[in-house]
Amino acid sequence: MKYRTFGKLPFKPSALGFGCMRLPTLGKAAEVDEPQAIEMIRWAIDQGVNYIDTAYPYHDGNSERVVGKALAGGYRERAALATKMPIWMVHEHQDLDRLFEEQRARLGVDRIDYYLLHCLQKGSWPAMRMLGALEWLQERKSRGHIGEIGFSFHDHLDVFKEIVDGFDGWTFCQIQYNFLNVEVQAGTEGLRYAAERGLGVVVMEPLFGGALAHPPPPVQAVWDRASRRRSAVEWALHWLWSQPEVSLVLSGMSAPEQVRENVKAASDSEIGLLGEEENALVDEARRAYKALLAIPCTRCGYCLPCPHGVDIPTNFELYNDAAYFGGNVLTLNRNLYRGMPKAERASACENCGECEEKCPQQIPIREWLPRVHQKFS
Repeated sequence: MKYRTFGKLPFKPSALGFGCMRLPTLGKAAEVDEPQAIEMIRWAIDQGVNYIDTAYPYHDGNSERVVGKALAGGYRERAALATKMPIWMVHEHQDLDRLFEEQRARLGVDRIDYYLLHCLQKGSWPAMRMLGALEWLQERKSRGHIGEIGFSFHDHLDVFKEIVDGFDGWTFCQIQYNFLNVEVQAGTEGLRYAAERGLGVVVMEPLFGGALAHPPPPVQAVWDRASRRRSAVEWALHWLWSQPEVSLVLSGMSAPEQVRENVKAASDSEIGLLGEEENALVDEARRAYKALLAIPCTRCGYCLPCPHGVDIPTNFELYNDAAYFGGNVLTLNRNLYRGMPKAERASACENCGECEEKCPQQIPIREWLPRVHQKFS
C-alpha cells in the first residue's frame, strides 16, 4: 500500500480509503450483508488501508453499526475512523449532542478520528454557524471525542471557498471529484484552493457512482489506444492519485473483487504517474463522454447572466450526466439539483429567450429547461 500526505497533519493516509456507503446488501439498502461487509473491510485493513469512512444515513443508519463491528477485535487501532454529522437533522443546538452520542453508540467508540459536517451547502453553512455547530465541534475536540474537524461538500466553487476560509478549525475536507467533474462543484480549482491552505483533501465519487467503470465504446476506444493497458477503473483512479493535492481517494466498494482491484491499483499509485501523453488521453476520454450527452452545452457561459438567475450550464450538466449514466449518478444529481437555490434551478426560467439569442451552440434552451426540472423533481 502507498501512503500520502494529509494537509498539515502528521497522519499518512493510505492512497485508498474504504467508503462505506455502498456495502454489499441482501437486496434492500438497509439490509447490509454483514459477514461479507466485515470481511471486506478487515481484508482491506490487512492490506494497509487505514481510513474508513461512513456517515449517519448510509444504509439507512446501518453502515455505522456494521463498521463498528468490523473495527472490533483489534482493527480499531489499525485504521482512522471518519463519520459525519447529518446537518439536515440539526434544528437546534441540542440535536448536535443527541446525534453524536447516537453515532458513538452505533460505532461502539468513544472517539471519532475524523469528523465532518455532512454536505455543507450555501443554505446550510450559515445555519450551522447560527446554531453554534463550529463551537460545538471545537468543544468536542477539546474533550477528546473528535480528532480532526472537516466537512463534506456538494455545491458551487464560490461557496466552497467561503466555507474553507470561514473557519480556522478545519483540517480537512471531502469533495466529489473525478475526471468528468473537473469544473463541477469544487472541481480542480477547489481541490488546489484547499490544499494550498493546508487542508487534507479526501476525494469521493472517483468513479462517478461507478459509472466510469463501464465506459461506452467511444470512450473504451480511447483507452485502447494507450501504450500501457489499464482498466477504466485504473485510469480514473490513477488520474486522481497523480495529483499531489489529493490526500486519499475513497471508493464505495460493494464486492470483494472491487476491493482487490482497488487495493492493487492503490499499491501501484504514484504522484505524477500519468505523463503528458496519458493525461491527454484522459482529456480525450472526457470529451468522448461529453459528446454522447443529450444537450450540446460546452459550459461556455455566453448564456449568462440569466435575467432571472437561472444557472443554465449547471442545470444542463446535471441533466446530461444523470440522463446518460442513470443509476447512482441520477440520485447524486437529483440531490444536487434540490440543493441549488430555487432561483438557479431550471424551474425558475421565465421563458424570455434572452439566453437563446446568445448561445453559440444554438441550443433551444427554453425547451430543455422544463425537461431538466421534470427529471429532478
